[in-house]
Amino acid sequence: METKNYLLIPAVAMSCFLFSGCGNNDNAETPLPQLAQATPATLNLCSEIASQYTFKNTVITNSQIIAAGNVQYNATESYRAPEHCLVTGYMNERMGTGIAGETRYAIGFEMRLPTNWNGRFYYQANGGLDGSVTKAVGRIVFSAGPDSAALNEGFAVISSDMGHPAPTPFFGLDPQARLDYGYNAVAELTPMAKGLIEKVYGKQPDRSYFAGCSNGGRHTMVAASRFADMYDGFLVGNPGFNLPKAAVAQMYGVQEYSKLVEFDGPDILATLQTAITPEEFSLVSQKVLEQCDALDGISDGMIADTYSCQRSFDLERDVPTCTNGRDNTCLTAEQKQVLGNIMAGPHNSKTGEAIYTDFPYDAGIGASGWASWEYNMALNRDPGAVGFIFSSPPTPFNGATEQSSLEFVQSFSMDEDVQRIYATDSIYSESGIDFMTPPQPTDLSAIKNRGAKMMLFHGTSDPVFSVNDTVNWYNELAEANAGHAETFARLFLIPGMNHCGSGPTTDKFNMIRALVDWVEKGVEPQNITASVRPENAELPSDWSKNRTRVLCPYPQFAKYNGIGNVEDAANFTCVSPK
Repeated sequence: METKNYLLIPAVAMSCFLFSGCGNNDNAETPLPQLAQATPATLNLCSEIASQYTFKNTVITNSQIIAAGNVQYNATESYRAPEHCLVTGYMNERMGTGIAGETRYAIGFEMRLPTNWNGRFYYQANGGLDGSVTKAVGRIVFSAGPDSAALNEGFAVISSDMGHPAPTPFFGLDPQARLDYGYNAVAELTPMAKGLIEKVYGKQPDRSYFAGCSNGGRHTMVAASRFADMYDGFLVGNPGFNLPKAAVAQMYGVQEYSKLVEFDGPDILATLQTAITPEEFSLVSQKVLEQCDALDGISDGMIADTYSCQRSFDLERDVPTCTNGRDNTCLTAEQKQVLGNIMAGPHNSKTGEAIYTDFPYDAGIGASGWASWEYNMALNRDPGAVGFIFSSPPTPFNGATEQSSLEFVQSFSMDEDVQRIYATDSIYSESGIDFMTPPQPTDLSAIKNRGAKMMLFHGTSDPVFSVNDTVNWYNELAEANAGHAETFARLFLIPGMNHCGSGPTTDKFNMIRALVDWVEKGVEPQNITASVRPENAELPSDWSKNRTRVLCPYPQFAKYNGIGNVEDAANFTCVSPK
């Protein structure tokens, strides 16, 4: 369970470590393979798919042509799509263990196949605990607007429920459903989908891409590790690749916040949310900005130099301590202790060993998404995930009430019970860590050596999956590749962004185009231009709705050039930390 922390490596050494080829490095001198570009094809089959396409244990339930127009992805997002064939179905239907006895399981899927195809396949990975088939539009967080989803750009797209129905997390009682959720659904779906593509277009995909955010980012990193031969490009967003550990850390947060309140009524969540209020989180954000905002050359409400900030900001020193009660201008000594503990991450109290990594202080701490994950999700989702899905054997509880969830959290020992996510038995042969995380996560030699590429992004104000966890992983990946991970994998940090979007940030961008260019043309992504979303309710009122910024490959960050419009990305340059 040890969590390595490379974040304090001297900046000059880090820059040399990742970008300039210090020391002997044969790998850096050997060009990696260049994959060929995809070529287009035209759809030649749709309504007859059910009768003409067969694949083991697969049932096609419907196939029909959908006219060009908008596809409503959810209540707030709509994406444009060309004319395409919509295919629905399921694989591996069976009866298994559920909360109320025998339950039907199957790997449900949806595919959208454009009439005019660009020759590429896109696996759209879900977030959360899966359990439903989302619209296969090729959506990746907020991308660059309704035109930029992969389907509209000509990809054939698949989405899936990952082998279990809602409501979740009760599928965790079934050992096979756990494995399907963790990794096996991808192994089953990919050859089926490629076979179907070959049937309707006359050829297999020339290039295949895998993308997702949150748990979808975890799915993507697992695919890069387990199924490197199946995909050519991997787009990883805010990855929860250590999701069982992160879920335990969320419960640790509830334990800590509970020290600040008294639960004397029926509304557990409302009481918990008074531990540190939105106004008090905003105070912390303000004080972090006071110490760190100008480190990147401009005071603009964004902290691009994340890790210099961690050296500049001190919670005890920079946030006033209350002396006459709470009034939103201070934190009590007890609140500081609790927040400091949470930001440091949970540890075994006997050995001092880290259970999950720490979190950086950042401007997005004051955003509503931060508090939502700290309180609501931590109380109402993570206990069920830990108890039903990640523990072996399951340690279920009556998760129907917040009271029962709170009792489960409060009884969970960070010293003893955390071992459940590493345990196996005769029924649950793979632990939560085994089926959820990428095996040998820093050995990506298979994708590297065949010319595949990976791009990652992570918001620096993610309250559930710490950006530090991803940074630590990337540093270890660089170490495993003689300091040259950037030849096939690049990480972009997004200042101020909460979990997969929102916060005081520029969270509108399109990395799939950059990934395709890197994979198929050898065009290395030096930076990515991002803009604000005017509909983002977390944007400060004094920000321009036209603000753009460059996202830089870690460890570089965007520094203002000192002249020109501060709202224009063109006036910022990616620089290495000092």
